[in-house]
Amino acid sequence: MKMQVVFRKGERLRHIGHLDLMRAMQRALRRSGLPVKYSQGFNPHILLSFAAPLAVGIAGEREVMEVPLDTPVSTEDFLNKLNAVLPPELACVAARQVDDLHPAPMAALFAAAYRIVPAENAEAFQAAAAEFLARDRYMATHRTKSGEKQIDLRPLVFNLVAKPEGLHAVLSLNQSGTCKPDLLIAALSDVKHIPVPACRVTRTRLLNNLLVPLENA
Repeated sequence: MKMQVVFRKGERLRHIGHLDLMRAMQRALRRSGLPVKYSQGFNPHILLSFAAPLAVGIAGEREVMEVPLDTPVSTEDFLNKLNAVLPPELACVAARQVDDLHPAPMAALFAAAYRIVPAENAEAFQAAAAEFLARDRYMATHRTKSGEKQIDLRPLVFNLVAKPEGLHAVLSLNQSGTCKPDLLIAALSDVKHIPVPACRVTRTRLLNNLLVPLENA
């Protein structure tokens, strides 16, 4: 059995990397006294499973992880005990117990929703959303460890909506193709011929292939 947990990584922790986040969660789980399951061998550790790492500089409102359990525990006890040893900016906001056959978050992940708030040229930046969606394709340079390659961003952007609080984007995040927020920000700036703005980016949801939040799937 395992507990699927929804947690947030607040603005003050947006520059914390994924490995540091994992270590923080593991330490908190050890301090919590919860009946978590450890790996076998000379260096037992908690086999946490995260849906997707958050890039440094990006906050997360409803991130998803799974925690293996040795014995059942109520979601209320789990949340109370874990939150008691976590900082407020890394609070767990929901949980549900699932069996071992339930798909891992990483396996079910297909897309992610983001809120993007530019620091300048907000009106032109948000106006670029409709122009981008009207295009059949948009070629962008994607930098990888093996070098640079050209990718078509358009099919990787499922939706863009300009709202008063910022631009809401649903972007592909799976093995078939990924659109990172920085690529989209550069593309929208190019569409409007404006300098690439500094942006505050928050990942608001993780979604499956039906664009249903993982926590509800």
